[in-house]
Amino acid sequence: MANTVAVSEDNFTQEVLQSNVPVLVDFWAEWCGPCRAIAPALEEIAREHNGKLKVVKLDVDENPDVSGRYMVSSIPTLLLFKHGEMVERLVGAYPKPAILSKISQHL
Repeated sequence: MANTVAVSEDNFTQEVLQSNVPVLVDFWAEWCGPCRAIAPALEEIAREHNGKLKVVKLDVDENPDVSGRYMVSSIPTLLLFKHGEMVERLVGAYPKPAILSKISQHL
């Protein structure tokens, strides 16, 4: 994933909450088939909106505190943060057009 960035509990605040552009956080796990299914769409979104949107991936197995803080109980879950606040939540394997329709108003 060349255009997406992996984040963890160690750098979540800096990479997501303090970002000066909106950040789409993909809560995922290696064993999650639907997570792997949406990965190419997220990569395309990251590439197409480079500079206007940051797309990051957070492994829920390795980062349970962040996942719990945002009540992520099902994956994939996509959370959009703008100015440090969560502004959108998508739970499930949405197709690219559906993801874009939810986040475009915040870009």
